[in-house]
Amino acid sequence: MSEKAKVKLVPVPSQSVIPERDIDKSPILETHHLGIDFGGLVAVDDFNLTIGRTEIAGLIGPNGAGKTTIFNLLTNVYQPTRGTILLDGRSTKGMKTSQVCKLGIARTFQNIRLFSAMTVMENILVGLHDEMDYNVLTGILRLPAFFRSEHIARERAMELLSIFNMEDMADAEAGSLPYGAQRRLEILRALATNPSLLLLDEPAAGMNPSETEELMENIRRIRDMFQIAVLLIEHDMNLVMGICEGICVLNYGKVIAKGDPDQIKNDPVVIEAYLGKKGAK
Repeated sequence: MSEKAKVKLVPVPSQSVIPERDIDKSPILETHHLGIDFGGLVAVDDFNLTIGRTEIAGLIGPNGAGKTTIFNLLTNVYQPTRGTILLDGRSTKGMKTSQVCKLGIARTFQNIRLFSAMTVMENILVGLHDEMDYNVLTGILRLPAFFRSEHIARERAMELLSIFNMEDMADAEAGSLPYGAQRRLEILRALATNPSLLLLDEPAAGMNPSETEELMENIRRIRDMFQIAVLLIEHDMNLVMGICEGICVLNYGKVIAKGDPDQIKNDPVVIEAYLGKKGAK
C-alpha cells in the first residue's frame, strides 16, 4: 500500500476538525444533530460531521450501522426527522434530490446503478445534461445550437473518460463492461454533474487488491484535479486507512469516534465495535 503524507487535522468553530489546508475556507458540508426515525426505530441519532473543501473523509461502521442512511439523508432521498444539513453553508431542508445535486452533491451507490442498455458515452452525457445549452425546440429542429452543445458535451465526456483511460469504451454498452469498469463509469457519471462533494458508497466492493490500489490513487487524483471533497463508505480498512484524512465511525446509528487514521486504529471503542479485538493491521 502506497504511503501518503500525514495530514494535520485542526479544530473549526463547530468543534469538529478538518485538514489544515482547508482552514481558510468554509467547510463544504456540516451536519448538526442529524437524525431520522422510521416508525419507532431510531436509525440515525445526533450525527454531527464537518468536511473540509478538499478533504477525503471516511464513514465506517458495521453492517446496519446507518452509513447508507446517512448518504440518503445528505442527498435528500430521506428527509431528516431532526437536525440540519448545510452544503456550502446553505440548508438543504425541503429540497428535492435533484436540487441537492445541482447544489453540489453527487453520489455512487453500493449496488451499481448505471443505464445498462445505454452506451458508456450516453451514461456520461446523462450526468452532463445541465451543461447542454439548448431547449426542446432547438433539439427537435436540430438547429446549429443543438449540434454545438452536443459536440461540447461529448468532448467533455471524453475528458472525463480519460481519467480512467476508458476512451476506447465510449461506444460500448455499459452493461457489458467488466465489474470494475462499471464502478469507474459510475464515478465518472457522478463527476459529470460538477460536484463540490462526491459521495462514494463502497467504491472498492468486489475489487481485487491491485484494483483497490489503483482506485486509491484515482480518488486522490480526482480530489486534486477537481479540488473537491470526497466522503466514502468502505469496509476495506486498507483503503480507508490509506486514503482518508478524517474518519467518522458509526455504530447503531450513533457516532462512536472521530479522528485521523492513527486515532481511529488505536481507539479501544472502535477496536471492540468494528475493527476487532486485535485491531487493524
